[in-house]
Amino acid sequence: MKLARIGAPGAERPVVSGTDGIWRELAPLLDGADLTPATLATALAARDLGSLPEVTGGPERFGPPLAGIGKIVCIGLNYRQHAAETGAAVPDEPIVFLKTPDTVVGPDDEVLIPRASVKTDYEVELAVVIGREARYLPDAASAAACVAGYAISNDVSEREFQLERGGQWDKGKNCETFNPLGPWLLSADEVPDPHSLGLRLWVNGELRQDGGTHDMIFGVHEIVRYLSHFMTLRPGDIINTGTPAGVALGSPQTPYLRPGDVMEVEIDGLGRQRQTLGKA
Repeated sequence: MKLARIGAPGAERPVVSGTDGIWRELAPLLDGADLTPATLATALAARDLGSLPEVTGGPERFGPPLAGIGKIVCIGLNYRQHAAETGAAVPDEPIVFLKTPDTVVGPDDEVLIPRASVKTDYEVELAVVIGREARYLPDAASAAACVAGYAISNDVSEREFQLERGGQWDKGKNCETFNPLGPWLLSADEVPDPHSLGLRLWVNGELRQDGGTHDMIFGVHEIVRYLSHFMTLRPGDIINTGTPAGVALGSPQTPYLRPGDVMEVEIDGLGRQRQTLGKA
């Protein structure tokens, strides 16, 4: 199933779509609550979707598919071709950094270029949504059982802040609006192999990234298992699993983002995003 939240910023309501492709109001099943880490399991367990009221009216904005995200854990340099284009060695273990939940915006919301930025970049990524507590997991099978579903994430990054201003990567990763997420969360049972998905990103209609999750260095379930030995993963946590080749950082000829640019992002089965760049 697909889980999403629609409506104006700050006033989103949860919706669900099953095999018939019809979007239905989810709040009645959640006793009027939003789609949050606390209600995620209930939503995923729903079966009689036909009894829920259909969404009526014209097109509405998709917000982030989950409210109340706990933490966003990101994996750097996790695609072989991306590591190669940036001149980095293939890591022996996952490179881990964090993004704050307040970077998350809807899939079509405006993305703001930070003041003084000259190297704002894009990264299409497969986002893993955690569905149950993960602590010291022994193997990939136990890790797979902790995955609730998948979504599109755009790990927007300011490369000068990230790499040229000292300290850790976090400075270039946590500017406001730097994590468009959605449009929906696709339940894990609908993705039999998360390592066979195509990822694409366009800037102003030009295809910049065209890769696949088969190029991951560390697979989805290995990432979940690995992280569980360094932190407790909880329902509603998000893992951004890395980006394929094609980022502006990887090519001197590829321009960084500027106000007025338009990014379009898609992953097989997970929908499509479209963001216009503005000024912070």
